[in-house]
Amino acid sequence: MAQWMGHLGFELRMLADYILERVKEGDRVFADETTLPTLAPGSGKAMKTWLWAYARDDRPYGGTGPPMVAYRFEDSRSSECVARHLAGFNGILQVDGYTAYTSLAKARVKAGSNEAIRLAGCWAHLRRKFYDLHISGLSQAATNTVIAMSALWKVEDEVRGKDADTRATLRQEKSAAIVAALFDLWEKELRKISGKSKTAEAIRWREALERFLADGRIEIDSNIVERAIRPQTITRKNSLFAGSDGGGRTWATLATLLQTCKMNSVDPLDWLSQTLIRIAQGWSAAEIEMLMPWNFRPDVIG
Repeated sequence: MAQWMGHLGFELRMLADYILERVKEGDRVFADETTLPTLAPGSGKAMKTWLWAYARDDRPYGGTGPPMVAYRFEDSRSSECVARHLAGFNGILQVDGYTAYTSLAKARVKAGSNEAIRLAGCWAHLRRKFYDLHISGLSQAATNTVIAMSALWKVEDEVRGKDADTRATLRQEKSAAIVAALFDLWEKELRKISGKSKTAEAIRWREALERFLADGRIEIDSNIVERAIRPQTITRKNSLFAGSDGGGRTWATLATLLQTCKMNSVDPLDWLSQTLIRIAQGWSAAEIEMLMPWNFRPDVIG
């Protein structure tokens, strides 16, 4: 069965590669990563490897492009990986603040690259850090932060699905003052705390965190890619590990295609059955777009 899966991954790899290229055509891409334990050759022990995820979903700001996600398997969590994955991408990268992404953006600027990357922060990721402090009861500033942040998501409920310009206008009217007040609060607290604290981290990321206020294409958080990561963490828990690097790459290929099916409300088994029939019948690589999950038609067999 493992060999069958390997053959399946080989046949479908070109489709997964195509989805990553389509992801990079977006104005705004989400990125995240999670561990994927993999057996080390000859040792019988699992080593830590990584599954990187890149998602695109323009629907929150009224975009008509299909949602999709692409995964890449790597034995590293370094900035070289994300630089390789996002080669050719020029736009907004919405992330949780991990240094690999900031390193990529700085490297592009230093090199004078035309493929500029603007980082957008994730307020949900930041909120979780303050929430932990709030629950512990150790920081009144954290409690005030969590209360103030709740108002931001009320605005997001109002702007979801509206066009980018309308979203930006409403955020300027309703969210900008809340964000400014939060940074004022954090600046006052900064004098009392360590430079390695959550507050200090938030202030260092101010530009990226504020970017959603002026650009309606940006979400307040990176939950779109985190939702795409979650099924992989459940699968990882059930399967324990990938059997080899090749197995990890096959995992990434199949996850790319099946999760993209789910994002487009397509039954993964129906899509996979139809697509394998088409490939077996000699489907032209020039028509790869018609094999994508967002173009699936259940009444078409071959």
